[in-house]
Amino acid sequence: MADSICRTLRDGALEGELAPALTIKDSLASPFAFHVFSHILLQLSSHVIAQKSQSQGIVIVALSRSPSSYAALLDMNGVDVASSNKWIHILDCYTDPLGWKDKTRKSVNATDCSPQISLATSSFKTVKDVDKLFSVITELGRGLVGQNKARFCVAIDSLSELLRHASLQSVAGLLSDLRGHDQVSNIFGLLHSDLHEERAVAALEYMSSMVASVDSYHHSADGQKGCLGDSFSQQNLTKGKFNVRSKRRNGRVRVTCEELKVEPGGISFASVSSVDGTAIAGLLPKVQFNLQLSEKERIDRSNVVLPFEHQGNGRPIQIYDGRRSLEESSSEANPISSGKKEDSAMGEIIYFRDSDDEMPDSDEDPDDDLDI
Repeated sequence: MADSICRTLRDGALEGELAPALTIKDSLASPFAFHVFSHILLQLSSHVIAQKSQSQGIVIVALSRSPSSYAALLDMNGVDVASSNKWIHILDCYTDPLGWKDKTRKSVNATDCSPQISLATSSFKTVKDVDKLFSVITELGRGLVGQNKARFCVAIDSLSELLRHASLQSVAGLLSDLRGHDQVSNIFGLLHSDLHEERAVAALEYMSSMVASVDSYHHSADGQKGCLGDSFSQQNLTKGKFNVRSKRRNGRVRVTCEELKVEPGGISFASVSSVDGTAIAGLLPKVQFNLQLSEKERIDRSNVVLPFEHQGNGRPIQIYDGRRSLEESSSEANPISSGKKEDSAMGEIIYFRDSDDEMPDSDEDPDDDLDI
């Protein structure tokens, strides 16, 4: 399913539709969301370099890590950092998000000692101003792809850090504005769900077309996350469940699950093993009844005689009219059907009047109320 997410982000937005948005969630029990974020960033970078992606550039909004860490990440995975200035730009909101360091340096007349990196980087020191942040992101994206219809990708490495400095309403508005921008191809961001209220997480999930959550691989019997021993605790440090919920264009929602494993060279995904009962049980709905029939229940169901079903015992077919008992219907039907042969293949219609005062339909003039 991770490959499917990368393909969706690679294909980008259709004309007249919102750009696809991915929210990657994790918690303290399984803190692997940044591994997934890095994996997707590297996949999209390779597509941009090979010109196989709708987006022709990437703007990274760095809130939780320094620009030098992204330069090291790209360099470790074989990306030519020296030539990356043409398609990637980092908006540095990590070094001095509120401008305090800048004010301190000015007060003591100090020089900027931040390390120089080869990636194109711009510092942003007013993270609280979300409207200005949106303007800077779009300006940097247009600087990469130009003013034409070319599109760029926006990667936000920590929506949690953004929520520390701005309100939920403004952050949700930022995501909505980016999705509706005519030059944004896709958006993906990271969220530490256990640091926020449920309404904040639900609001950001609502703004996303795809939600990927990294959960603990093992769960306790009552459904809550937990460790089942030292070996399981060790596995929780390297394994997790990668659950993805994606909204399709026809309104349907698709939910899938994969096994995530953290390795020295990155992360890998595999289908959930069928022998893992806890993993499979977590995907099934919890109901209070059995959806399957036992052998005895199948036999009992086949022996039920339906009201309009021939009993097959050699007697004339008896039809229940819905008002009288079967015995009354049989006694009144015998004189009418006595002249018929029992083995006749022809059918017959037995009609019961509601009352003796009822006149036959043929005696009534349907146009007696018309002035002709």
